Amino acid sequence: MIRYVLKRIGLALITLVLLSVIVFAISTILPGNVGRAVLGPFATQESVDALNEQLGTDRPVLEQYWDWASGLVQGDLGTSLTLQVPAWDLLRPALVNSLKLALVAFLIVVPVSILGGVIAGLRYGGATDKTITIAGISFAAMPEFVTGIVLILVFGIWLGWLPVTAQAPEGANLLTQVEYLLLPALTLTLVLFGYIARITRASMIEALDSDYTRTAYLKGLPSSRVVRTHVLRNALLPTIAVVAVQIGYLVGGLVAVEVLFNYQGIGLLIYESAREKDLPLLTAGVLVVGITYLVVTLIADVLYAVLNPRIRYGAVE
Repeated sequence: MIRYVLKRIGLALITLVLLSVIVFAISTILPGNVGRAVLGPFATQESVDALNEQLGTDRPVLEQYWDWASGLVQGDLGTSLTLQVPAWDLLRPALVNSLKLALVAFLIVVPVSILGGVIAGLRYGGATDKTITIAGISFAAMPEFVTGIVLILVFGIWLGWLPVTAQAPEGANLLTQVEYLLLPALTLTLVLFGYIARITRASMIEALDSDYTRTAYLKGLPSSRVVRTHVLRNALLPTIAVVAVQIGYLVGGLVAVEVLFNYQGIGLLIYESAREKDLPLLTAGVLVVGITYLVVTLIADVLYAVLNPRIRYGAVE
């Protein structure tokens, strides 16, 4: 088990290094001039050139990457060019906000999606299965901002049940914060429901058709016990990896949702930093999201290996 975990950590570190290279390379080829973006369109070219020299953005790309990566190793994510404050000071509250939204959405989408997939698998081929499958595909195919706009119109404007913005007033209690986060969380639930439910449904159908399930029925065990003890335990294993990927998406892939609901999360911060060509803030934000993906995926791999020893031993071999 230790060998397997160390192997996964090593792969995660290699992925992190490659991610840092890709993130920095993409940020450097974004259109626009850093000095011009900071000083504005009316600044003289001499001032722009002087600021680029001061910030080091006129140096060779490899030299810029080395300085940036050296700072990362020491825990320095850089300084925002537009606001002149440490990038982490801006990322920390944004990350906390995104984690709040991710938690609310997670607590809704995972149980609902797994339940829908289990019911569809147990009713394979029936009207219930077809209804859940078609609904899931339809919601997944709809862009996030379209789903969000529909929910805002229905529950925020026409019915007036929920706030149309996700940003709760400063000092709001827990229940009030959850109330403000419900609409974006429901948007994410509809978007992710189909994907998680389909994986769960497919795993349920496979488990129901397996030899161990037939053996359990031949032993005379009641259907409820067979499903609970044998089918669900094996069918839900593949769902762990799917849910882990969605957690990473819930933390850092919510640009459209955060913009639509005016929510000050890390997705919105990354979007704004890219628009302003704030390279240190942009690269730091994307890197934090990437690290979140890697950590969540690593935890899912370890948990999957604990629950399914065949994966663990096969990976080591």
